[in-house]
Amino acid sequence: MSKYIKNIKSIDKSALLSVGGKGINLGELSRIDGINVPGGFCITTEAYKETVDADIELKSLLENLYELDGKNEAMIRELSKKIRDTIENLKINEDIQYGIDNALSMYDENQGFAVRSSATAEDLPYSSFAGQQDTFLNVVGRENIMMNILKCWASLFTDRAIFYRIKNGFDHRKVFISVIVQKMVLSEKSGIMFTANPMSSDRKTLSIDAGFGLGEALVSGYVNPDNYHVIDGSISKKSIGNKTNKIVIEKSGGSKEVEVEKLKQVEQVLENIHILELAEIGKKIESHFSYPQDIEWCYADNKFFIVQSRPITTLFPLPQIFNQKTPRIYMSIGHVQMMTDPIKPLGISFFEMISESEMTEIGGRLYVDITYDLSSLNGRNRLIMATGKQDPLIQNALKNLVKDKDFMREIPKGKRNVKGGIFTFNSILEAIKSYYVNDFDIVLRLLEKIEREIKKTDLELRRLTGIDAIDYILADSKKLIEMAYNPKLLGPIITSIMVNDSLNSQVKKYTGEKDVGDILTKSLDHNVTTKMGLALGDLADVVRKYPEVEDYLSRNLESDNYMEELKMLTGGQEVLKELKIFMQNFGMRCPGEIDITKERFEERPSQLIPIILNNIKLLNPNEHKMEFEKRKTEALIKENEILAKIKKLPRGNRKAKNIQRKIKLLRTYLGMREDPKYYIVKRFYIYKKTILKEAERLKKEGVIKEIQDIYYLYLDEFRDAIINKTVDYSIIEERREKYKHYEKLTPPRVITSDGFVPASTSDSV
Repeated sequence: MSKYIKNIKSIDKSALLSVGGKGINLGELSRIDGINVPGGFCITTEAYKETVDADIELKSLLENLYELDGKNEAMIRELSKKIRDTIENLKINEDIQYGIDNALSMYDENQGFAVRSSATAEDLPYSSFAGQQDTFLNVVGRENIMMNILKCWASLFTDRAIFYRIKNGFDHRKVFISVIVQKMVLSEKSGIMFTANPMSSDRKTLSIDAGFGLGEALVSGYVNPDNYHVIDGSISKKSIGNKTNKIVIEKSGGSKEVEVEKLKQVEQVLENIHILELAEIGKKIESHFSYPQDIEWCYADNKFFIVQSRPITTLFPLPQIFNQKTPRIYMSIGHVQMMTDPIKPLGISFFEMISESEMTEIGGRLYVDITYDLSSLNGRNRLIMATGKQDPLIQNALKNLVKDKDFMREIPKGKRNVKGGIFTFNSILEAIKSYYVNDFDIVLRLLEKIEREIKKTDLELRRLTGIDAIDYILADSKKLIEMAYNPKLLGPIITSIMVNDSLNSQVKKYTGEKDVGDILTKSLDHNVTTKMGLALGDLADVVRKYPEVEDYLSRNLESDNYMEELKMLTGGQEVLKELKIFMQNFGMRCPGEIDITKERFEERPSQLIPIILNNIKLLNPNEHKMEFEKRKTEALIKENEILAKIKKLPRGNRKAKNIQRKIKLLRTYLGMREDPKYYIVKRFYIYKKTILKEAERLKKEGVIKEIQDIYYLYLDEFRDAIINKTVDYSIIEERREKYKHYEKLTPPRVITSDGFVPASTSDSV
């Protein structure tokens, strides 16, 4: 039509910067055979830019906006309103008005239109601004359309849109807006369709939400819609909502909310045949865009119309398959470790050091390919049993998956990937020894040996630099694995696990009590995490003695300089002394500690401040120790109760003696289950300090810009940077952007190569 106006049917991908993502998608949809898209046109970003640039006052306001950051909230809100008011009172120039009038001349003057915004960023044209700009429904008449075009332009500068751009680093000057004017459909029914499940990332389940009237009621959350699931062309689930309200159009323009007739409120909106018809349309659209879609649809005059389609941005990515037979099945390692955050490349390199199984990186998380493990009956039973002890929800997902006999017949066979873990032949032998020789001194001597090895590693790495230091780490990682999987360390842990199961079973048989192991294992003496909790309690008790220190910490929750500033306060030296003791034992720890890139307590001590203050608030002085002893006493009382009951049984003394022995084994060894990870983390921190020292050197040499940039390099790439004195920064920047996206995603526990995510609930089993 002109540089200002484009008919929806004429829009192709080359017009992205002129019409935005929404406009491009409508143009693409209109060219898919069998897809009904309401007619209309788009007012391009050129029209917006020329109108805005022609107003001197507006240009001045925008210049003021460009200088603000997100901290100046009040000024941003004030300026936002001024900009919107100014835009809404602009005069659209005659050339643009002529183009709009020409486009409207193809329709009846009483035709209602939906007037929608479509934003686009100059540097990042595919960025999503969904839901930030305004939409106006059933706009009737030329003047009303012109007015709402201005309102759409103004919506580019709502508070929400401005703060979003600041937060995500978008330049306000490079974000523009087009406006879509689209023929209004008098919807009898409408809704949203996801061609993959955006919550679970399951790509085999198509989900449809449906309500009566216009789709705005559903999009805005006004109604409780029907929900239908379709898998492989069959309806797998239907949930009928109580649809009390709907939005309908007014003849004179605009829309209104009305009550749905009582009988229709619980009526199924779409007949089964129409559910399947709509699902087929959804899959056709998904195929065209080559990616799962979030689709807005409506139904009128016995046919479906598609009014919008956009990619689902919350889906967890599919695993990349390289020369492997499919389908493949992947199990999350993060859920087993209770750490589902993304792990940066350097962290992945170190995680792989301690894994016996081959890892697959998906969405910044680590998964293990369990295809071959599930292909054999023995491997399947073994894995399902093991996951029950690690994460019951993973176990549920696997049970649900193997119920699909057709799928299981398709999976290829091969050598199992998941190794024995702690249950190796040698560790089981050591477990048997530990069962018959309950001597914790043997374990203590082993732990002392491990401590000596770690100190030796630390001393060696302190004197090494450059490539020698990195190569030492690579060589030392073999000792790390030997330590982590030392049968003499794992044996007693296996003993405690097996004894716990046996105790629960026997005590239930003898007395009827269930899960007594939970009480019998309270306040274990040899548990590093329990020791850390007690040490934090000790630290809180020292802080509470000095109100000036406590007050300072409560006002400086994010301060990492507090260790220096405490020296100046009354009691500060005493607090620092206790903090030093804590750091010596636990400074290498932190939330998500298995990821080497996470900041340790010693690196960012402010992580401890909320914990310290919370202990002071919730506990009395010394209460943490009294509580520890109280729980230990509860365990002893429960032990005596159980033994007393068992002694009353036939051959009760003999049975009680056996149970008492098992309780002693359990309390002696179960606390050790944290030890392998604790010593891995301790060694990792030594490695990390060496790597950061080398990163500092690279920064001084101008090879890298910031120390943390190395976290986006794998260890071999970091080694190459040390040798070659150069880094490809495009790789770092690309990964940094990817990880921003990964942080927003929810990783599934189990996922297949085609994107199927089996349910983790037991009611599906």
